[in-house]
Amino acid sequence: MNTPIPSINTERLILRELTPDDTSALAQILGDADVMRHSVRGVLSEQATREFIDGCRLSYRQHGFGPWAVVDRSTSTLAGFCGLNAERVDDADEIEIGYRLASGFWGKGLGTEAARGALTHGFDTMGIESLIAIVQPVNVASVKVIQKLGFSGYIHSQYHRQGVRIYRMNAQQWSSRPSARG
Repeated sequence: MNTPIPSINTERLILRELTPDDTSALAQILGDADVMRHSVRGVLSEQATREFIDGCRLSYRQHGFGPWAVVDRSTSTLAGFCGLNAERVDDADEIEIGYRLASGFWGKGLGTEAARGALTHGFDTMGIESLIAIVQPVNVASVKVIQKLGFSGYIHSQYHRQGVRIYRMNAQQWSSRPSARG
């Protein structure tokens, strides 16, 4: 798939393709132990961040989606990433919503705003039927984001040898959630 991935504008954010030019700024974010505390990958070096961005760009071409750069509209600062990922979970091919924001952007509802933009694109534009969210139960902030988005039920599973909750939402649940009705 060679179609460019569209940018998404939310009230306070721009979600756009990650590029090699984002490596240094994203490496600062993904190199922060607080930001990566609940990541199965742990803290990333600049080289690992470069490889992550390369993987995102490959996903854009192969799947038509991948994690986007999350940019603060008011300052043009890279705040982190958010988007859809193709993942293999419990022997099934899944599409997962994932996100990481720099700690300076925490507590402002930006993770929820970015994820809502990605989910809207996935369900409403791409016509994806079902998405998952993989969250460690101790990651209380991420659990709150997932619940605000309308995910509710979950199963317990293992992901990269860590105990996680796997939440699922389908297109019908997305379109019938209270915030979708305005």
